[in-house]
Parts: sequence; structure tokens; C-alpha cells
Amino acid sequence: MAVNLTPLHDRVVVRRIEEKESIKGGIIIPDSAKEKQQEGEVIAVGPGKREKGELYPLDVKVGDRVLFGKYGGTEIKIDDEELLILREEEILAKLGGAAKAAKR
Repeated sequence: MAVNLTPLHDRVVVRRIEEKESIKGGIIIPDSAKEKQQEGEVIAVGPGKREKGELYPLDVKVGDRVLFGKYGGTEIKIDDEELLILREEEILAKLGGAAKAAKR
């Protein structure tokens, strides 16, 4: 990533993981008809959430694969790359090692 992007507070920057295309029966689905993936890789995290003067670190870190809600976050575009900024509470789950290996 060429631009240095640091989210604030409890926000996380995620790059969507694109689903590999598999064409069945010769039908090609255009990009405009495909649903956006709800899985991504964390590429930047904020320092944490501040409550009552205390800083609580985030549970996710750079490199984690996460699942998030369909309509969560704010989409941004930097250097022709589409990214998503989410609050940590909008992340539904982290994918563990076995789940990551199964996806590849």
C-alpha cells in the first residue's frame, strides 16, 4: 500500500478478499451482478477504544482474516484500491488457521 493510512480509535481498514471465479455451464456473471464479499484481510488498525480514560486495545491485528456484515463500514478508494473502514464492533468473526487454509 503506497499511502500511509492509519485509522483512528477502534477503527480497522480491511481489504476485501475477492472470490475466485468459477464458471459453471458456460454462464459468465458480470461484476455488477455479483455480491460483494463479506470476508477480508485487516491491513491497518487503530490504537484502540478509549473508555473512562483507559485505552482498550483491539482484538484484531494486521494480517487477520475477518468476516463482517453486508452493509457495515465505509467504502473508500485509495490508489485504485477499494478498501473498507469498519469499527471493530462491526467485525463479526476472525477466521482461524484451519478456515484460512480451506479457502486457498
